[in-house]
Amino acid sequence: MAAPTAYSLIATDLDGTLLRGDDTLSDRSLAALAQVTAFGARHLVVTGRPAPRVRPLLDILGCGGLAVCGQGAQVYDSGADRLLWSVTLDRELAETALGKIEAEVGQVYAAVDQDGVDGLTLIEPGYLMPHPTLPAVRVGRRDDLWCAPISKVLLRHPTLSDDELAATARAVVGSLATVTMSGPGTVELQPCGVTKATGLALAAEHLGLGPGQTIAFGDMPNDIPMFDWAAHGVAMANAHPELKAVADEITLSNEDDGIAVVLERLFPAGGSQYGPKTLSIEPYRWYA
Repeated sequence: MAAPTAYSLIATDLDGTLLRGDDTLSDRSLAALAQVTAFGARHLVVTGRPAPRVRPLLDILGCGGLAVCGQGAQVYDSGADRLLWSVTLDRELAETALGKIEAEVGQVYAAVDQDGVDGLTLIEPGYLMPHPTLPAVRVGRRDDLWCAPISKVLLRHPTLSDDELAATARAVVGSLATVTMSGPGTVELQPCGVTKATGLALAAEHLGLGPGQTIAFGDMPNDIPMFDWAAHGVAMANAHPELKAVADEITLSNEDDGIAVVLERLFPAGGSQYGPKTLSIEPYRWYA
């Protein structure tokens, strides 16, 4: 079946975008993505979560192919359960960057995502996970964070807002790392030059597709490079103002199946069987 739209690649963020706040997926979203596949288009998850935290969700979505993980630092082949491409953040540079940030704002609390398909998320004392459903291992001291190669560092500050912490980090880190803000309580350091756009471009090339065939969905400033790369960027109603400012379109919130609303328009199935609001049935739930 030929796709009724120019878009052959649907790139979706997870948290705040495809997932609801309680880490669930609705039947309406799943049905809309199934319709995309029926028309021969590809759905590609592009997320800040590392590969091990994405694998269970890909099973529910039926994505046996690629996913872009770790803010673009990983291109994961879920069918083979291996990384096709990954880049790590130099641990000495990460420590230096943390020192520069703390010299400006005082103590921050840090966590790291280890590289690899079985990498752990390690958190130092005082760090609170923004997603309590995601597994993490608490270590005794910061030095323990650097025991194995990492893909990124996650930062939290006891009093500064995410915007304030991210702005300060960008000002002092320079070329040591790329600073992103990917969700509430989630300011991150990743390898310099690595963004969701770099990972998305690699995955799209592997699929034989390009930016002109891609529509992207997101909710936070870390999605801006992805929007810049794709032909069409759709921000959720709950998106950060910085992303809304560069979006080509704004849809409903993640709680109201905003992605499904757009996909039902682009990939119609004789009109949506659902009303303009979300389904009132129990959504699927998954746990990493």
